[in-house]
Amino acid sequence: MSKQLTKTSIRKVLISAVMLVTALCLSLSISISTYLDVKEQKQLIINKIEMIADIVAFNSQITILFDDRKTEDARLKSFQQVDIIKNIHIYAIDDVTNKPVFFTSFNASRTPPVPLKVNQIDELATPKVSEDYVELIKPVIYEGEIEGYVYIRGGLERLSAYINKKILVDIALTLFVLLLVLLVSRGIQKRIASPIEALSNLLQDVSKNHNYNARAPGSNISELNVLANNLNIMLARTQNQLERHQADKQEIKQLNQSLEEKVNQRTIALREANQELLNALERMHQYQNQIIENEKMASLGQMVAGVAHEVNTPIGLGITGSTLLRDKLSDINDAFQNKSLTSKQLERFISEGIENLDLIYRNLNRAAELVSSFKRLAVSQDLEVNTEVNLATLLKEVIAAMRPELATKNPDVSLACDDNLTIQSKAGPMQQVLEQLVSNSLLHGFKSSEDNNIDITISSSGNEVTIDYQDNGEGVPKAIKKRIFDPFVTTRRGEGGSGLGMHLVYNLVTQALGGSITLDDEYKSGARFIITLPKSGKAS
Repeated sequence: MSKQLTKTSIRKVLISAVMLVTALCLSLSISISTYLDVKEQKQLIINKIEMIADIVAFNSQITILFDDRKTEDARLKSFQQVDIIKNIHIYAIDDVTNKPVFFTSFNASRTPPVPLKVNQIDELATPKVSEDYVELIKPVIYEGEIEGYVYIRGGLERLSAYINKKILVDIALTLFVLLLVLLVSRGIQKRIASPIEALSNLLQDVSKNHNYNARAPGSNISELNVLANNLNIMLARTQNQLERHQADKQEIKQLNQSLEEKVNQRTIALREANQELLNALERMHQYQNQIIENEKMASLGQMVAGVAHEVNTPIGLGITGSTLLRDKLSDINDAFQNKSLTSKQLERFISEGIENLDLIYRNLNRAAELVSSFKRLAVSQDLEVNTEVNLATLLKEVIAAMRPELATKNPDVSLACDDNLTIQSKAGPMQQVLEQLVSNSLLHGFKSSEDNNIDITISSSGNEVTIDYQDNGEGVPKAIKKRIFDPFVTTRRGEGGSGLGMHLVYNLVTQALGGSITLDDEYKSGARFIITLPKSGKAS
């Protein structure tokens, strides 16, 4: 339900706006005027008191010099007629202590005396204005020497009376102006509201009786006259539109009849087109399934070819070595049968046999390792149950176990992980993943044993844990970035690299640990892998 708006009228809005603006302007004007006037009156009183202080200081020069207190007292009594003067002190400079001492004073009638101000001479050198009084001290100077001081305390009753009178006058003026503005605004709003009410009544009649032949009268206010003219134009156009609408209804009725026939024809054509589209879609699904199967077979063929290529070399070398050893053994047997076998022939046979057996052993062992690595790719999530794994402890154990391998390239390993961060996961596969990443950095990333860094950062967010693995090695070549997790992809073909390491890592992370792993393509300072694992051991 929409919020109901508060209703008002133009009369109220106009009068309220005019009265509000007038009141604000009057208040601001009177406030500023009163402030400046009071400030000026206060300054005049201060100037008058300063002038009186100068006169008293000038007149008291001789009386202080001749210690004539009676003359000075008689002179000060003349200030009874000056109502702003409340207290006067005259201080003389003592010849011995050279400090001001009391000489004489004056207190206005019904005004209590004030304490001596000999300790406030510097403070009252400039007029000090309080709520009810003005205080100041002037020096008594004779021939360039200070002979004493004059303290005057003046009252601000006249200023308070002036302010009260000013406020009363301002209030009366404000009320008069507001009353005048109220009368003027009521006259203006009556002049404006009457034509508007006429337009409103006209619109109500049109809305209720659909009398679009009615026309709005003119007005002596130009804006309302423009509104009436526009309203008349709208009514005329509406009337014309209704007439055209009646004619169009008949035409539309005839068009609907022909349209129904066209719709039936188009419906039949659309049904046939939909059937053809469904047939084409079914064929497309068949082609898509066939393409997927072809891609699977191509991937399987590529993998089988990779396995065959990797295993064929060591097995072929083993077969070659065994064949050579058999030929040598046949030669030794012939020599033995013919009783022509010499010690040198036997010694050479034994030496060459050991070399051939070493060759056969190395290549068969290489083939066994390849087969073992290939078997490890078929990861089963049921090989190990989920346990509570402390990631910081696991990291430290992996690094400690790989110290002999790390010593070959001497990297600086940095571990950042909360000591209390634990997850429900499989410790074995996770350890294999970390070991493989570190081995890849040592084998492929670092070319020398200087300035090598490995940074492993583990952070927790919600129900996920992120392992950020970085090294500052050579990085992943651009040619294999998109295929880094495919089997048999390596940059060390023929140098000990099987191409199964990162594929094993991918299978462990995604299948055994239920997470995901990505290579940061934008990282330019080496290689960076980001692993995301669920805390509960189940992918969310």
